[in-house]
Amino acid sequence: MKVILKEDIKGLGSKEELVNVNDGYARNFLIPRGLAVEATPKNMNIMKTKRQAEENKRERELAQAKGLAKKIDKIKVTFKVKAGENGKLFGSITGKDISDYLEKHHNINIDRKRISLGDAIKSLGSYKADIRLYAGVSAKLTVKIEQDE
Repeated sequence: MKVILKEDIKGLGSKEELVNVNDGYARNFLIPRGLAVEATPKNMNIMKTKRQAEENKRERELAQAKGLAKKIDKIKVTFKVKAGENGKLFGSITGKDISDYLEKHHNINIDRKRISLGDAIKSLGSYKADIRLYAGVSAKLTVKIEQDE
């Protein structure tokens, strides 16, 4: 009997997958527990529609991420901070500071966890921050730290 899985089942298949199982296994275990539905033409059509909607959503999100990446690549973030001798900062610049700056000055909301600096910035100079926007899409942001006078 062919069934469409509603959840991932180890050793059988993943969610929204069409699998062939024994009739008794489907009727006595999978369907009563809500783990699968019978693969009728109506249910097959619903599955295709869901897959197509998910694919369209993924394409839309990817296009938005690529557009945002182009916008971010052009941005230069400049922080004016107090520094001691040898250009050492009193404190540091982190991903949260960069995220807050982008939201305040450019109206771009990016989670601080998506900003990769390597280590926190602790001295004057120019740095590159890598921002992961979507799977396979990232942007390079120039961060410049200057002495506050």
